[in-house]
Amino acid sequence: MSQDRTAAGPATASFLAHRNLLFTVAYEMLGSAADAEDVLQETWLRWAEVDLDTVRDRRAYLVRITTRQALTRLRTLGRRKESYVGPWLPEPLLTSPDVAEDVELADSVSMAMMLVLETLTPTERAVFVLREVFDLGYDEIADAVGRSPAAVRQIAHRAREHVAARRPRGVVTPAETRDALDAFRRAVETGDLQGLLDLLAPDVVLVGDGGGVKQAVLRPVVGADKVARLLTAGLNRVGASASVEPAEVNGCPALVLRLDGELDSVVALRIDDGLVTGLYAVRNPEKLSHMQRETVLSR
Repeated sequence: MSQDRTAAGPATASFLAHRNLLFTVAYEMLGSAADAEDVLQETWLRWAEVDLDTVRDRRAYLVRITTRQALTRLRTLGRRKESYVGPWLPEPLLTSPDVAEDVELADSVSMAMMLVLETLTPTERAVFVLREVFDLGYDEIADAVGRSPAAVRQIAHRAREHVAARRPRGVVTPAETRDALDAFRRAVETGDLQGLLDLLAPDVVLVGDGGGVKQAVLRPVVGADKVARLLTAGLNRVGASASVEPAEVNGCPALVLRLDGELDSVVALRIDDGLVTGLYAVRNPEKLSHMQRETVLSR
């Protein structure tokens, strides 16, 4: 028995040392914190059975297990999304300021980028995340996704081009995002329709995720006038019971809406060339549990 505990010691220590990294890998692949936690549990069960004397690089080995488990889960998640009521948005995470300070990490977990990653195939997404975010070598990635290094290079090139064509245009600093959010919040709170129209791109898209549990738009709303009127009408309906406050969500400034003090929804913005081009509102209560406490992300 004591030998078992001794053997478990270094395995546990290695797993805990890399846990935040492994969670970040799984979350970026899945867009679901709940599923990422499940993947970590499965990773631990497999890691606990490994003979550590045969492992040269524990971090790489753990990332490989996590990636394989996340790929399996991603295919299951794809089937769940097919029967999901209304649009599906990634699960928002309340993040600490140090995530925003790592510009590349913050960009990779932003709601806008997570939605771009949704347009990749599972293998493309795994390769892109491991290469572009975590800077793994092609040989390591090949081991994780079960492809040859040459194939992984091709997949990485294809995924980079795909993402580049869809990611937000122009570099937007956190300060610029915060300024846009402050102006957006003032316009929404005061019902300033013209102020909202000045902030929204003509082709802005509002996507709502209520998951069939909370009322939300069942299909994306497109166009500045439609989006602005929908937002002002919605807040007029709830009136004084609503409060809007800033928060750091997925490494980026966002807004949290509370009704009678209770968390109701999280709104993230996509900004291109100084204008809001995307509004992502998550209302599904099952996706808001990670807004109660900060989630630590790392790479």
